[in-house]
Amino acid sequence: MNSAASDPALIGLDWGTTSFRAALIGADGSVLETLHAPEGIMHVEGGCFEAAFERLLSPWACHRSLPVLASGMITSRNGWVETPYVSLPAGIEELANALVAHTTDTGRQIQFVTGLASEINGAPDVMRGEETQIVGAIASGAVAGCFVMPGTHSKWVEVDGGRIENFATYMTGDIFAALRDHTILKALMAEMSFQKDGFSLGVSSGLSAGCNLLHRLFHVRSLPLFNKIPAEMSADYLSGLLIGAEIAGGQTSMTGEGPVTIVGRSDLADRYEIALDIAGRESRRAENDIVARGHFVIARTAGLIT
Repeated sequence: MNSAASDPALIGLDWGTTSFRAALIGADGSVLETLHAPEGIMHVEGGCFEAAFERLLSPWACHRSLPVLASGMITSRNGWVETPYVSLPAGIEELANALVAHTTDTGRQIQFVTGLASEINGAPDVMRGEETQIVGAIASGAVAGCFVMPGTHSKWVEVDGGRIENFATYMTGDIFAALRDHTILKALMAEMSFQKDGFSLGVSSGLSAGCNLLHRLFHVRSLPLFNKIPAEMSADYLSGLLIGAEIAGGQTSMTGEGPVTIVGRSDLADRYEIALDIAGRESRRAENDIVARGHFVIARTAGLIT
């Protein structure tokens, strides 16, 4: 590898609700080092983000002169610097042109990547952080297609011509946690290894639930009650039911018919891969480090690095 190409050129921050991730990025876009801490914006005491920023990046004190690009919920109303949303369609150029600059008390320069907003049938939808991942995937060659980003608030994103054209948010993870922990279903939820059969049954039910989803949810209780499924399958049946319903909705809201690219951690991505297969939809996994790649191409387009 050319030594100049591997010299540090940028620090990329993915600062979300629950975690802080930083990448030291080389002049060729490669990730040279990473830092991670369970200190998302909700865990920064007193909202002292500048102090947290300096402390979390202290292992890279020798790289203080590098430009810093930050994305995620750190740019939200509850974060460090609230940034405006960019409207759709949007791609690398729009995000690079909309960076919000901030100077810390110590004189350090940070550029914040703003989020995206859309409106369908009079109701707005927003994302913060996911846009940088999608830009990273676009830079890796995925210039068109449908993406699913599993999580607490899952995103379905449609890309065409290297730009984000449409997206929709599904509160799948939040609803699962609420039903599992705060309803009558809690009594059935045992800590078990993944029950694929139960999950698959739930997916099939969720895919066809439509307007009967609220009724189908009661089956999580009634099926084990009448020994139709073992009680230890209940949690994964519920997970499958909700993910199946999400996929049914996601496929309706997105127009693309090709493979769905799954962006996310392996355990949850595995579930979506199984569910998409049951739905008859081909899927593939996004490459690693697409957040850092997104930071790199945005910074380069904005002229922060050459």
